[in-house]
Parts: sequence; C-alpha cells; structure tokens
Amino acid sequence: MERWIRRITGALALVACATVQAQSALPVWPGAVPGPPHAAYPERTVVDTPLGTVVFDVTTPTLTTYLPDPAHATGTGVIVAPGGACLALTMDLEGTSVARWLQRQGIAAFVLKYRIQRKQQQGIPADLDLRQACREGMADGIQAVRRVRQNAAAWGVSPHRIGFLGFSAGAMIASGALLQADAAARPDFAALIYGAPFGTLPSIPRTLPPVFMAWAQDDDQARAAASRFYDALLAAGQRPEAHIYANGGHGFGLRRQGASSDHWIDAFAGWMQAQGFMRRAAPSPPPDR
Repeated sequence: MERWIRRITGALALVACATVQAQSALPVWPGAVPGPPHAAYPERTVVDTPLGTVVFDVTTPTLTTYLPDPAHATGTGVIVAPGGACLALTMDLEGTSVARWLQRQGIAAFVLKYRIQRKQQQGIPADLDLRQACREGMADGIQAVRRVRQNAAAWGVSPHRIGFLGFSAGAMIASGALLQADAAARPDFAALIYGAPFGTLPSIPRTLPPVFMAWAQDDDQARAAASRFYDALLAAGQRPEAHIYANGGHGFGLRRQGASSDHWIDAFAGWMQAQGFMRRAAPSPPPDR
C-alpha cells in the first residue's frame, strides 16, 4: 500500500499542481458531517498525473452521479469507491472511468469521494494504520448506501439493487458497508477489487449479500489481505466469487496492460448478469430505513 501511494506522490512531482472546480455533487451527509471537527484546510485536486486526477485532503464527502440513458437503464446502481490508502483518491483510474463504463451498461454509478487523512508534507507515515486512517471513510460508505436508497426513485434505480464497488483502500470502505451490524443497511452486493479489510479482520456476519473479488498474484500490496478475507468468507459459510489473475500488479483499474487482469470488469459484468443485476427492473419506493 505504501508503494502504491509513493507512485501517486511520485507522479505529482512530475506535474504542476492545478486546482479544478469540483463537479456538482450530492453531499453524503444531508446535515453536518459527523465526527470530530477538522481543521480548516482546503481540498486539493491535481490533474493530468500518470494516474489521472488525484484528490487530497477530503473533509466533505460527496456522491457524483452517472445515470444511464433511461431507455437502457437496468434499475441497478453501484457506488464506486476509489483507492489511495485513505491518504488520496485516484478519481479517474478507479472512479470516473469505472462509473462511465457502468453507465454505458445501463447501470447508474455513484462515485464516492469519502473522507481521507490529511496529506502531510513529510510524506507517508511509517506506521500508517489503514483501518484507523479509513475509519471516517467507512462511515461515509455506510451513509452512501443509505443516501442512494433514499434517492433511488429519483435516480431510476431499485433500492433493492444497490451495489458497492471498491478498489484497494476503497475496497476496505466497501467492506465496512458490507460487514456492518445493520443487515438491512448493507448493500445488495459488493465487489472488492485488489483490496479487502486491511489490518485486524472484522467478524463475518452469518448472512451476507453476494460478494465478488478480484486481485493479481503479483500484487504485493493487497494479495495477502484479499486472500485472507476470501478464506474468512468461505469459513463463515459464504460463497464469494474470486478471480485471481496471474499478473496485473496493484492498482490496474481499467488500464490495459496486456494482462489477464485487463478483463476483470468483464468478469464482474458476467457475475452481475448471473446474479440478476443486469436485467431491467422497475424502480420501487425505497423502504423505511
């Protein structure tokens, strides 16, 4: 994970920092953001890096919508959480590019910009505790599921077909929503891409929605955590689908590298098809939550 963030910070050294105006987005929290107040510091967005747009210092979480053509909409929605060790968010590589792909398949996508730790000038803390660093982001992920369900009718999706797709640390955000105690508030399916709960493994509920996982054998950042979580799901009686690619490294997103991991999103689409989430369904009123 540290190596992945060093790639991000190294990429930033190659380009001039440029701030861009954020897209119009829905606040994840309709009122005040919970938790301890943050010092007043601005969010920073850097564009045109080798990783695309990278965002730092997020204190106000948002959801940006990518709605499909109603004529082709399936009624399924997916929250997309980019990675970046909860110190940065790779918004293009693991956010907007994936959202637009889902949108073309008739799936409504919602890119989650969740709270992350402030990027200090001295670089990455040697003792970074990813579970602690992602704590606020996981709370944002849980709330994001509620927020999408609350707006399901307006967005043309079914409140019973809301998925959560997370990459790297974003997969940890997705796992927080997946494993939360309130079963009714969990997403209806989850996909963890080269990521999982990092650090201490949380308890696995007896019943869970369908889970899809994908990672590469040469990923020295997340392979161990992903394998451990997969085994824990099996031990708990779950039947996750896992695609373990021969190569692809960490953070492949939708990049084409000539590796078998290039096709993970096609496997994900096939899995969603088999689960019934790619078939057109009429939205229904959201349940009371």
